[in-house]
Amino acid sequence: MTSTSTEPQDTGRQDTERQDLGRQRSGGASTGAAGPAPAWAEPSDTPLALLLLGQGSDPASERGVDCPGELPAASDPGLVARAAAAKAALGDSVFVLGHHYQRDEVIQFADVTGDSFKLAREAAARPQAEHIVFCGVHFMAESADILTGDAQTVILPDLAAGCSMADMAALPQVETAWEVLADAGIADVVVPVTYMNSSADIKGFVGRHGGVVCTSSNAKRALDWAYEQGEKVFFFPDQHLGRNTAVLEMGFTLDDCVLYDPHKPAGGLTAQQLRDAKIILWRGHCSVHGRFSLDSVNDVRARVPEVNVLVHPECRHEVVNAADLIGSTEFIIRTVEAAPGGSAWAIGTELNLVRRLAKAHPDKQIMFLDKTVCYCSTMNRIDLPHLVWSLEELVAGRVANPIRVDPQTAAHARRALDQMLALP
Repeated sequence: MTSTSTEPQDTGRQDTERQDLGRQRSGGASTGAAGPAPAWAEPSDTPLALLLLGQGSDPASERGVDCPGELPAASDPGLVARAAAAKAALGDSVFVLGHHYQRDEVIQFADVTGDSFKLAREAAARPQAEHIVFCGVHFMAESADILTGDAQTVILPDLAAGCSMADMAALPQVETAWEVLADAGIADVVVPVTYMNSSADIKGFVGRHGGVVCTSSNAKRALDWAYEQGEKVFFFPDQHLGRNTAVLEMGFTLDDCVLYDPHKPAGGLTAQQLRDAKIILWRGHCSVHGRFSLDSVNDVRARVPEVNVLVHPECRHEVVNAADLIGSTEFIIRTVEAAPGGSAWAIGTELNLVRRLAKAHPDKQIMFLDKTVCYCSTMNRIDLPHLVWSLEELVAGRVANPIRVDPQTAAHARRALDQMLALP
């Protein structure tokens, strides 16, 4: 549960532990020279350029990927000095975490950057920090609250920073689905596995039913463990991560997977389909990664000689099948860092990270995989005005937007998270 507050007026294991994280497609990625790498340039406002947030949409994209509204205007330069002053005044009592998908104006004040699980672990490793300011989205702050001590407070600068994927699996829906599995006579042999990108309520459900949390980097390890405990897996909320892991890394077929739709009676599946399935996938997806298409891959290969296509496993199955490399956010960063100068990379993940990589590696040709793009609109709600407001409230002795998971839910969710940490 979270508390409400007033908005500002004017103002386990980490990804690096998994060696087989990045799946290389047959034929391998081309890392040879691709000619001089042009400097990163912002796309112009043309039909062939990136459609910036709110300026266009793709009717062929998955449902739920439209991005209404506009990104907030560029922050007042004076806010940078205010943020620096407030952070200095707070000293070691505050620890700022920044997700890779945050904009640069926020990342510059992060003590640690990383993916959701890495940041939660980093928060737990700083018991001396009285306040954890989490520049990410709601489910990430919840996980940090679960993993940190009772004396620590996790703060989310904007309570509206949610996650559309996490919202696609609500606790009542999942409990109803579990009843469907029980009616089919298989609940006793099904192990629930939830992606880190889920609410504390969902993690608590998984903990109560003997399951485990996973990240994009340890999904195979989590599934291997789950199949040692039972005969089937119920995987949510991201269908693509579950399908890609089961088929590309575990040797399953697409026929071994069924898709449970919470908006249809009995998930749109028969009892026999549920009994025959090896993995039951929830109909959910990432609103950013879900928009990449096979056409995106084919187009960039036609335009850019010797391009390497590198995508996140939240992308659709046909996209990862056509890519050269697949891996988590941390894997994407490490791969680009290790790539030779002059190599070309089309990256299928959130635009803020792709832009940051391009600016950090001007010797490489780094581009966004698709011509039409959507920022993670909820992640971008954490802007510099909200961060400044959160820090200045702490300087004034007030805690704005604390994230607190109720003790019972936290205990069950911690069990599922601890099981992830204990994975071999």
